[in-house]
Amino acid sequence: MSGVQPVPAPARPLPSDPAASVLVDTLGDEAARVRLASNPGTPQPLLQRLAADPAVMVRAAVAMNRASTPALHSILTADSDERVRALLAAKVAHLLPGLAGPDQAKAAQHIHATLAVLMKDEALRVRAAIADAVKAMPVAPRDLILRLASDPELAVCDPVIRLSPLLTSGDLLALLATPPHPDAPQSIAARPGLSATVADAVAAGTDGPAVRALLLNRSANIQEAALDALVARAAGHPEWHEPLVQRPALSRGAARALSSLVAAGLLRVLADRADLDPALAGELRLRLQSHLDIPAAPAAEADDPMPALRRLHAAGGLTEATLLDAARAGNVQRAAAVLAVASGLPLAAVERAAYLRSAKALVSMTWRAGFGMGAAAVVQAVLGQLGPGAVLAARPGGGFPLTDAEMGWQIEMLASGAR
Repeated sequence: MSGVQPVPAPARPLPSDPAASVLVDTLGDEAARVRLASNPGTPQPLLQRLAADPAVMVRAAVAMNRASTPALHSILTADSDERVRALLAAKVAHLLPGLAGPDQAKAAQHIHATLAVLMKDEALRVRAAIADAVKAMPVAPRDLILRLASDPELAVCDPVIRLSPLLTSGDLLALLATPPHPDAPQSIAARPGLSATVADAVAAGTDGPAVRALLLNRSANIQEAALDALVARAAGHPEWHEPLVQRPALSRGAARALSSLVAAGLLRVLADRADLDPALAGELRLRLQSHLDIPAAPAAEADDPMPALRRLHAAGGLTEATLLDAARAGNVQRAAAVLAVASGLPLAAVERAAYLRSAKALVSMTWRAGFGMGAAAVVQAVLGQLGPGAVLAARPGGGFPLTDAEMGWQIEMLASGAR
């Protein structure tokens, strides 16, 4: 805090104490006034004079003095330097656990009132100091916690959302429905011991970083159905693959589905999991070996995969697995080419559907290609870059969500638009 220019004393009138004034006036050395301001044994009238000192270091020392009174707090909440107010906020908030007894009711009332004033402070530093002090405190006022959790600044809401034991599942669901900050869902997803209700809501209602934070949260109670649903969406989210492979209690279906998405290194980790049944582990090891034996595509094919894919299709070797392998590798160009060749549509039609992010068109092309709804989900996520709320899901039993007539009309429109 060196080099700070003197600030004017607060407008609030200070008590007059001639002896205190004389003593302060004789202390021309700022360091001596700082020592006096930080001493719990300094008389209150003298501390009140020091609370109006032109040197910010002196006023900061008063703010941190554990012997400061409500009158001093009232002066310092109006201090012109946010650093002083932040130090006061942290000190006052840390006093909360000691105010639980009935004999502390008056002191608790004052502390709560002081915090209420500081919570309205426009300075982020001040509100963040309160949040850091009470983030894991079980005895903080609930209304204070809810206000901090709803603060639009991430530095304020994040520590409270992640750690406060006073937030209920209902509170977290409300924060998830109306996040105070775009990254608040990640804070919720990272909470220790996250309940199944909230974990399911994060899995179903968010995307990208929040889901990754949920998957990395080993203590989150993610139910099997929610985890399977995330695996089904994982093709378009390579950043989920590693935490999914490492996630405990993967179902047999989820492990098998992941094996068709992840790269060889993660497939090896998946195959080596000790909790898989031997038959499935053997199947995954065979798939890994097959994956490692696939030769790299020639440079010409990498530039234009269409000719090779047409030859593969003519030989009957262009399957849904070809599409999934391209998606797993993040090769959007090849995945689009596979869909074009298998569906008999021009590549321009596939690219147009992807550009328009049309879920109906992408599902219809997958149907035309002879692939299933599992592939359609991948196509929507990888080619269309569609989030969970925009993806067309399968009907119960795994069927396509559109009728054959609807999908035929989509194909006709795509084909005519590409001419």
